[in-house]
Amino acid sequence: ESEGITFQIHTICEHHAKKIQLKVTFQLSHEYPVCLPDISICSDQLTRKQCCDLKQSLMRYADTLLGQPMVYELMIWLQQNFNDDVDHGFVDKASEGDSSQQHCSADGTVWMALLHLDHMRAKAKYIRSIEKWTSDLRLTGRLMFMGKLILILLQGERKDIKDYLVLQKTSKVDVDSSGKRCKEKMISVLCEEKLQAGQLRLTSFAVKEFTSGAELHQEFEVLGLSGLYDKFVRFSKISAT
Repeated sequence: ESEGITFQIHTICEHHAKKIQLKVTFQLSHEYPVCLPDISICSDQLTRKQCCDLKQSLMRYADTLLGQPMVYELMIWLQQNFNDDVDHGFVDKASEGDSSQQHCSADGTVWMALLHLDHMRAKAKYIRSIEKWTSDLRLTGRLMFMGKLILILLQGERKDIKDYLVLQKTSKVDVDSSGKRCKEKMISVLCEEKLQAGQLRLTSFAVKEFTSGAELHQEFEVLGLSGLYDKFVRFSKISAT
């Protein structure tokens, strides 16, 4: 009951006389329309990156409608603006495999960010949100727990990491001490930099729990990120006791 309602709309948009079938899923919380809906877009005829970019554009428009029923308006906007968004580097899904580096920047650069969360009260729901965002944005990495310490490691395009941070800070993903849904106000970006030689390029996003600092350090060592651990975890104020 606390999750609200979820429904999917099947629609067809035209791209230069070609019909593109879209599935748009809306998840409305009980606070909608004061709270933005959670939206996902998928299509067999578009790449995952294109679907994600389309969703981000739709969410930006949804921001302008906050406080009023918006599903109908969002679908109309999608129909009217589909060409402009998809024209930005349109490729068919069938040709997606021809570009094995689509998840990287144009020059092949992979970026990495290490984030620190102060707490996570609604843990299960929060984790589901993080997994969904990283999947939608094609980000890989780790969500790591060790005692009270919560770290998020992200790898992917710099733009996608920036989009993730917007979602993290503007979505109501947790609850406050009274149990009311709230936005994340206590997230810190510990570092954001290019992946260097010797640092492992992750191929998936995983949630991991560690029972000791030694186990957590070992994970960073395996990833070639011992320097990051020493600088931002071991010798910092965020280290859990």
